[in-house]
Amino acid sequence: MSAKSAISKEVFIPHDEKMLAAVQVKRRTKKKIPFLQGDYIAFICLSVTNKKPSHLSLTKVKQFQGSSAFVKRSQWTIDQLRQVNGIDANKDCPEFDLMFDNGFDQWVAGSAGEKCTFIQILHHTCQRYCSARKPEFINCPSKLLGGNSILHSAADSVTSAVQKASQALNERGERLGRAEERTADMMNSAEQFAVTAQKLAMKHKC
Repeated sequence: MSAKSAISKEVFIPHDEKMLAAVQVKRRTKKKIPFLQGDYIAFICLSVTNKKPSHLSLTKVKQFQGSSAFVKRSQWTIDQLRQVNGIDANKDCPEFDLMFDNGFDQWVAGSAGEKCTFIQILHHTCQRYCSARKPEFINCPSKLLGGNSILHSAADSVTSAVQKASQALNERGERLGRAEERTADMMNSAEQFAVTAQKLAMKHKC
């Protein structure tokens, strides 16, 4: 089981929450601690309650050295999130900042791709669930905030597949319809030929 799957199972599912995204992080400090080593590893997780009305949360989860368990250390509601800073809008980088009402955290993700995926899902989720004040996203590549997010792309792919299948069925239906029409015409012609042949035969007997 992956770390993210274990976090979902141990931390969120027991509280009737669904984990939407998680990014492995370390603080941007001068400590020369190799990534994935040290006293603990940490994740920032985005979750939503299963019960309505839905409530979004950001949670810091840690796994301490020598333990297989994941524990919840800090949690913020999405309303407390003021700003998401992607650091550089022109290139993918692993650094990002989260600013809350009572302070901010500076993080380095495990990879630039992991950070981008997390910010993309976070932005999409805020647009979907936050009806009042939404957090500000700055210094983030436009590809993460536009309509071509991975979630939209997945939905577009499904829609495209359905449309193609529908079109194929329609075309098949049209071909079957034309074939049925030709069959019907042939049957009518055969019936007319049979009637004509019968009449000629009767005349010949007379």
